[in-house]
Amino acid sequence: MRTPLIAGNWKMFKTVAEAAAAVRQLGELVSGVTGVDVVVAPTFTAIHAAAQAASGTRIGIAGQNLYWEKEGAFTGEISGGMLKEAGAAWVIIGHSERRALFGETDLTVNRKIGAAFASALTPIVCIGETLDQRERHETFDVLDTQIRQGLEGLTGNDLVRLVIAYEPVWAIGTGRTASPAQAGEAHAHIRTRLRQWFGADAGDQCRILYGGSVKPENIAELIAQPDVDGGLVGGASLDPKGFAEIVRKARPA
Repeated sequence: MRTPLIAGNWKMFKTVAEAAAAVRQLGELVSGVTGVDVVVAPTFTAIHAAAQAASGTRIGIAGQNLYWEKEGAFTGEISGGMLKEAGAAWVIIGHSERRALFGETDLTVNRKIGAAFASALTPIVCIGETLDQRERHETFDVLDTQIRQGLEGLTGNDLVRLVIAYEPVWAIGTGRTASPAQAGEAHAHIRTRLRQWFGADAGDQCRILYGGSVKPENIAELIAQPDVDGGLVGGASLDPKGFAEIVRKARPA
């Protein structure tokens, strides 16, 4: 059975002090919640403080991005080893905002997954279609391409070491949410492809999160879908109380 995972992407919000305070508060709020993995991804500058605040709690810390080289003349980038040293155990790769605003591609996603593995970080790999692509009925083709190219060269053993996050781009930060049926259909398709291309066991073990305006009000319906294993939460993760409610509602029945 796959353990639900709720991951909060704080994007470019919260100072170092604010992030540490939020982690401490969240740690208290979810201290008695079992059966759900909890991760938050603060800004790079706040990772170390957030990791210290998370010590002794059930909260894991993630980076929001990484570069595929260990070091070098790459101004503005950060390596997997640097994230690990700062206290991260997870890293988000290929978020739609990175793809749309900063030129991330399936090929760079692939290289970054390898870098994450090399630094013993668990990748949360984001895939998903735009509104235009959905309206042209290209959702499954887009997902197939992102899986094939993003996970190229990986084995079934590699697959179980990462997490997939399906995030329909049209539902991120818009207040629009894929219906439980739409999310379930996309997740089922992704699961089918993972089973076909990486083996049934690996495909069954890999966790697939839903991302796109996840809130306390909709997480229960979303996670009730057989192939939805949790959520990648954006804006709603910034409030520890609301985020803790999402975590509680994600517990297995």
